[in-house]
Amino acid sequence: MSVSSGSTAPGRFTRRLGQLVGIETPSGWARGLNDAYDLLEAWAGNSLGRPERVVCDEVPHLYWRGGDPAAPKDSRVLLLGHADTVWPLGTLAENPFRVEGTRATGPGVFDMKAGLVLAFEALGLAGDVSHVSMVVSGDEERGSLTSRALVEEAAAACGAVLVLEPSEGGALKTARKGVALYRLGVSGRAAHAGLEPHKGVNALVELAHQVLTISDLADRGRGTTVTPTVGSAGTTTNTVPEQAFVDVDVRAWEQAELARVERALRALRPRAPGAELAFQGGVNRGPLERGMSVGLLGSARAVAERLGLTPVTEAGVGGGSDGNITASLGVPTLDGLGPDGGGAHARHEWVELTSVRDRTSLIAGLLADRAP
Repeated sequence: MSVSSGSTAPGRFTRRLGQLVGIETPSGWARGLNDAYDLLEAWAGNSLGRPERVVCDEVPHLYWRGGDPAAPKDSRVLLLGHADTVWPLGTLAENPFRVEGTRATGPGVFDMKAGLVLAFEALGLAGDVSHVSMVVSGDEERGSLTSRALVEEAAAACGAVLVLEPSEGGALKTARKGVALYRLGVSGRAAHAGLEPHKGVNALVELAHQVLTISDLADRGRGTTVTPTVGSAGTTTNTVPEQAFVDVDVRAWEQAELARVERALRALRPRAPGAELAFQGGVNRGPLERGMSVGLLGSARAVAERLGLTPVTEAGVGGGSDGNITASLGVPTLDGLGPDGGGAHARHEWVELTSVRDRTSLIAGLLADRAP
């Protein structure tokens, strides 16, 4: 099947993007997500068959299994994205969808509603898509806690995953750091801060010692970051804190590094007599290592050359996505197929509309090339 690099509809893309951004979809908010899914289903028509609304812990997700479940696994492709954003309800009133020149802005426009719109434009170009399935999740920004099983099920039935997350300066994402999330709890003993503080065990002081030790577990040379993020201690200003906690964000290019940091965290011991430590958490997403992307990267470069598109480049990034989950299953995964832009999770996030044509054609070409 031949895919033309000039067959996209930029006006329709922009109109659809405005419609989707105009529906607020904070992570896990069923009402907004279902409204967005209604829109996506209308755009898909009958191209992928009848979708399912998969609800887990009251969070809805959208799943097209594909029109031909008998298609050979090696030819089957999963398009993967998420409809949820980091933005709370009410953000749209302060920061509505706008188009100025060649840039579109608005909450979630870059991460990653533009990628979802691209998918349906590409499906219209690719011809036979009976070998294609698609998952749109509703809690990716919260770590895919309710959608992970669905993503794993869908990916396991496919020979390749194309992730519609935004690109990195126009580059496809061939590597992502793995992510681990922990909470360290400290238990001490309360006492009056003025009358007899010496009879207490100060959980905040213990926490301070532990935070400094935790920060030293990072390895800049290997690109491993260990970042204490949210912390809290105490109840009143005149009481020795009895309880304290800190959340810790760990990211690494290699699974071995995530394992090293976890071992070190669980080996921490209290400094103050009478203090106790307790850890919760673990690896949320394993790394997306380049070896899981390199084959699909070669295919993307061949498609771009054949269609006369902008040459394909690649990048590794620190943020995680559902592509980490699928790559950890051993399924070849190529990420960052959304349009160019910037400002993920920032109020100024934007999409470059001139990048839409090439990206749409690239996705369509990759889908067409894998048709049985």
